[in-house]
Amino acid sequence: MIVVDGSLGEGGGQVLRTALALSLATGEPFRIHHIRARRPKPGLARQHLTAVRAAVEVGGAEVAGAELGSQELTFRPRRVRGGTFRWDVGTAGSVSLVLQAVLPALLLASGPSELEISGGTHNPQAPPFDFLQKVLFPILERMGARVEGELKAYGFYPAGGGRIRVRVEPAARLRPVVLDRRGEVTSQRAVVLLSRLSRTVAQRELAVVRSQLGWPAEVCEIREVESPGPGNALMLWVEGEGFCEVVSAFGMRGVPAEEVAASACKAMSRFLQARVPVGEHLADQLLVPLGLAGGGRFRTLPLSLHARTVIEVMKAFLPVEVMVSAHPDGSEEVELVAGGVA
Repeated sequence: MIVVDGSLGEGGGQVLRTALALSLATGEPFRIHHIRARRPKPGLARQHLTAVRAAVEVGGAEVAGAELGSQELTFRPRRVRGGTFRWDVGTAGSVSLVLQAVLPALLLASGPSELEISGGTHNPQAPPFDFLQKVLFPILERMGARVEGELKAYGFYPAGGGRIRVRVEPAARLRPVVLDRRGEVTSQRAVVLLSRLSRTVAQRELAVVRSQLGWPAEVCEIREVESPGPGNALMLWVEGEGFCEVVSAFGMRGVPAEEVAASACKAMSRFLQARVPVGEHLADQLLVPLGLAGGGRFRTLPLSLHARTVIEVMKAFLPVEVMVSAHPDGSEEVELVAGGVA
């Protein structure tokens, strides 16, 4: 049995989610200890427990230690099956991160799947649904699996109450992809999501976008949405030949709208100036699918601690080598070679 140290790398939920995803996809059982050891409250929280239960259902797995606060867990998958699944985090915990634990295996399942996950759709600690839909899913389609997502209800932190629906048409085998070139930007958009807040919040955020990025008013939009609680998210989207990127920032109590927008603009400026096709969060998400495909290559910003953690966990499950090389311009090229899952 593979033994995983939950304090590895970033020492949070990423270790557990990656291990669950790879265990389901490879059929290899694992035991993890020190779950979320580097967090203020170690052990399984509601969001992580939902991910474990989702993985159990998808893989017909046996599990021990699946309890709130547990810092050790043993997971033995059987056979991944497609089908219809519904899970509810019960808090504003991210639906995107629950999906992260089961989607890689469902890309290779024997039949299609339909998932409905309730919780937080726009959570500052995770990629928002818009990122999955616009950035990740199209690349998975290039790899041979069709993934479609639909936002059924918005859920902001801390109220939650959001809901997404995802349909997966699996591939017989995932194909490697190469993402090493980026063309010019052909479209850009700034969207402010507002729930139960004054429109002046959105207007102040968009004023910063126009000032700092130089984007014209016609690409800026205020979208008032229904949600169980108040919420605010600024989404910056750019697209061009060979790439798409979504950068987000979230309003929080006590944080000025201008500061929220400035953080999003800074992240978008960094991506645009780097002239890489893969952003920081996409790099995190691509590693496991490419590992299961047995290869691939992409150029990105310097890898995050989350991405480096994923690479470390992958070493225990997959016969694939991940090589990271730095370029003089500060970007990094990531190449995966050999191995994979048949």
